[in-house]
Amino acid sequence: MSFVIIDKKNAKAFVFHPDGQLRGAAAVLLGEAIGDDSVPGIGERALSTILPEERTTPAGRFVARLDRNLQGKDILWVDYGAAISLHRVVTGNPKERRGKRLATPSSLDNRISYGCINVPVVFFNNVVTPAFKNTKGIVYILPETRPLLHVFADMRAAEQARLQP
Repeated sequence: MSFVIIDKKNAKAFVFHPDGQLRGAAAVLLGEAIGDDSVPGIGERALSTILPEERTTPAGRFVARLDRNLQGKDILWVDYGAAISLHRVVTGNPKERRGKRLATPSSLDNRISYGCINVPVVFFNNVVTPAFKNTKGIVYILPETRPLLHVFADMRAAEQARLQP
Protein backbone atom coordinates (compact mmCIF):
# COMPACT_ATOMS: atom_id res chain seq x y z
CA MET A 1 0.00 0.00 0.00
CA SER A 2 1.02 3.60 -0.45
CA PHE A 3 1.91 5.33 2.78
CA VAL A 4 2.43 8.79 4.21
CA ILE A 5 4.74 9.91 6.99
CA ILE A 6 3.80 13.13 8.76
CA ASP A 7 6.71 14.69 10.64
CA LYS A 8 4.99 17.04 13.07
CA LYS A 9 8.19 18.54 14.48
CA ASN A 10 9.28 19.73 11.04
CA ALA A 11 5.75 20.17 9.60
CA LYS A 12 6.40 17.96 6.57
CA ALA A 13 4.53 15.19 4.74
CA PHE A 14 6.25 12.46 2.75
CA VAL A 15 4.17 10.25 0.45
CA PHE A 16 5.60 6.91 -0.69
CA HIS A 17 4.75 4.34 -3.34
CA PRO A 18 3.98 0.84 -2.03
CA ASP A 19 7.59 -0.19 -2.81
CA GLY A 20 8.93 2.55 -0.51
CA GLN A 21 10.01 4.96 -3.26
CA LEU A 22 9.29 8.59 -2.43
CA ARG A 23 6.39 9.95 -4.47
CA GLY A 24 6.57 13.50 -3.09
CA ALA A 25 7.04 15.75 -0.06
CA ALA A 26 5.53 19.03 1.08
CA ALA A 27 5.13 21.36 4.02
CA VAL A 28 1.98 20.87 6.09
CA LEU A 29 -0.18 22.81 8.51
CA LEU A 30 -1.06 20.96 11.71
CA GLY A 31 -3.21 21.22 14.80
CA GLU A 32 -2.68 24.39 16.78
CA ALA A 33 -1.86 22.53 20.02
CA ILE A 34 1.26 20.49 20.57
CA GLY A 35 0.45 16.95 21.64
CA ASP A 36 0.04 13.41 20.41
CA ASP A 37 -3.49 12.46 21.46
CA SER A 38 -6.95 13.55 20.40
CA VAL A 39 -9.35 14.57 23.14
CA PRO A 40 -11.91 11.76 23.62
CA GLY A 41 -15.09 12.49 21.68
CA ILE A 42 -13.60 15.44 19.80
CA GLY A 43 -14.86 14.20 16.44
CA GLU A 44 -18.46 14.52 17.62
CA ARG A 45 -18.15 18.13 18.75
CA ALA A 46 -18.87 21.33 16.86
CA LEU A 47 -15.71 23.22 15.88
CA SER A 48 -16.89 26.24 17.88
CA THR A 49 -16.64 24.19 21.11
CA ILE A 50 -13.06 23.00 20.58
CA LEU A 51 -10.60 24.92 22.73
CA PRO A 52 -7.17 25.91 21.35
CA GLU A 53 -5.40 23.45 23.67
CA GLU A 54 -7.58 20.62 22.29
CA ARG A 55 -6.58 21.17 18.66
CA THR A 56 -4.01 18.42 18.29
CA THR A 57 -2.95 16.30 15.37
CA PRO A 58 -2.78 12.82 16.91
CA ALA A 59 0.26 10.60 16.51
CA GLY A 60 -0.04 6.99 15.41
CA ARG A 61 -0.67 4.61 12.53
CA PHE A 62 -3.91 5.08 10.63
CA VAL A 63 -5.55 3.25 7.74
CA ALA A 64 -6.61 6.04 5.39
CA ARG A 65 -8.73 6.40 2.28
CA LEU A 66 -10.04 9.10 0.01
CA ASP A 67 -13.63 10.14 0.62
CA ARG A 68 -15.66 13.31 0.93
CA ASN A 69 -16.28 15.68 3.82
CA LEU A 70 -19.68 17.15 4.74
CA GLN A 71 -19.22 19.86 2.10
CA GLY A 72 -18.63 17.24 -0.61
CA LYS A 73 -14.91 17.98 -1.05
CA ASP A 74 -12.55 15.07 -1.48
CA ILE A 75 -10.19 14.51 1.44
CA LEU A 76 -8.03 11.74 2.82
CA TRP A 77 -9.70 10.48 6.00
CA VAL A 78 -6.97 9.70 8.52
CA ASP A 79 -8.93 9.17 11.76
CA TYR A 80 -12.65 9.31 11.04
CA GLY A 81 -13.69 9.05 14.72
CA ALA A 82 -11.58 12.06 15.70
CA ALA A 83 -12.54 13.91 12.47
CA ILE A 84 -8.89 14.12 11.37
CA SER A 85 -8.18 14.29 7.66
CA LEU A 86 -5.45 15.35 5.28
CA HIS A 87 -6.79 17.84 2.75
CA ARG A 88 -6.03 20.80 0.54
CA VAL A 89 -5.11 23.94 2.46
CA VAL A 90 -8.16 25.87 3.66
CA THR A 91 -7.85 29.56 2.77
CA GLY A 92 -11.32 30.88 3.66
CA ASN A 93 -10.08 33.12 6.48
CA PRO A 94 -7.46 35.56 5.07
CA LYS A 95 -6.31 36.51 8.59
CA GLU A 96 -4.94 32.97 9.08
CA ARG A 97 -2.57 33.31 6.09
CA ARG A 98 -2.53 29.54 5.63
CA GLY A 99 -1.10 29.63 2.12
CA LYS A 100 1.72 31.92 3.23
CA ARG A 101 2.40 29.76 6.30
CA LEU A 102 2.93 26.75 4.03
CA ALA A 103 5.40 28.71 1.92
CA THR A 104 7.66 29.94 4.73
CA PRO A 105 10.94 28.05 5.30
CA SER A 106 10.22 27.73 9.03
CA SER A 107 7.86 25.20 10.60
CA LEU A 108 7.25 27.52 13.57
CA ASP A 109 4.18 29.10 11.94
CA ASN A 110 2.59 25.85 10.72
CA ARG A 111 0.36 25.29 13.77
CA ILE A 112 -3.10 26.65 12.89
CA SER A 113 -5.67 23.89 12.27
CA TYR A 114 -8.14 22.13 14.54
CA GLY A 115 -6.07 18.97 14.07
CA CYS A 116 -6.39 18.24 10.36
CA ILE A 117 -3.36 18.17 8.11
CA ASN A 118 -3.46 20.89 5.43
CA VAL A 119 -1.26 20.45 2.35
CA PRO A 120 -0.71 22.57 -0.76
CA VAL A 121 -3.45 22.12 -3.38
CA VAL A 122 -1.02 20.93 -6.08
CA PHE A 123 0.49 18.37 -3.69
CA PHE A 124 -2.94 16.99 -2.79
CA ASN A 125 -4.02 16.80 -6.42
CA ASN A 126 -0.78 15.44 -7.91
CA VAL A 127 0.65 13.30 -5.10
CA VAL A 128 -1.94 12.36 -2.45
CA THR A 129 -4.89 11.67 -4.75
CA PRO A 130 -3.00 9.36 -7.14
CA ALA A 131 -1.47 7.48 -4.20
CA PHE A 132 -4.85 6.71 -2.62
CA LYS A 133 -7.19 6.59 -5.64
CA ASN A 134 -9.41 3.48 -5.46
CA THR A 135 -7.41 2.03 -2.57
CA LYS A 136 -6.57 2.53 1.06
CA GLY A 137 -3.15 3.24 2.49
CA ILE A 138 -1.38 3.98 5.74
CA VAL A 139 -0.66 7.33 7.38
CA TYR A 140 2.02 7.40 10.07
CA ILE A 141 1.97 10.55 12.17
CA LEU A 142 5.17 10.84 14.17
CA PRO A 143 4.88 11.95 17.79
CA GLU A 144 6.22 15.19 19.15
CA THR A 145 5.77 14.75 22.91
CA ARG A 146 5.95 11.00 23.49
CA PRO A 147 8.69 8.52 22.56
CA LEU A 148 8.32 6.99 19.11
CA LEU A 149 8.40 3.43 20.49
CA HIS A 150 5.61 4.24 22.95
CA VAL A 151 3.31 5.51 20.22
CA PHE A 152 3.99 2.58 17.92
CA ALA A 153 4.29 -0.14 20.62
CA ASP A 154 1.18 -2.01 19.45
CA MET A 155 2.45 -2.05 15.88
CA ARG A 156 5.84 -3.32 17.02
CA ALA A 157 4.29 -6.06 19.19
CA ALA A 158 2.10 -7.23 16.29
CA GLU A 159 5.13 -7.41 13.99
CA GLN A 160 7.12 -9.42 16.56
CA ALA A 161 4.22 -11.84 17.03
CA ARG A 162 3.96 -12.30 13.27
CA LEU A 163 7.66 -13.18 13.01
CA GLN A 164 7.57 -15.83 15.75
CA PRO A 165 7.33 -19.45 14.53
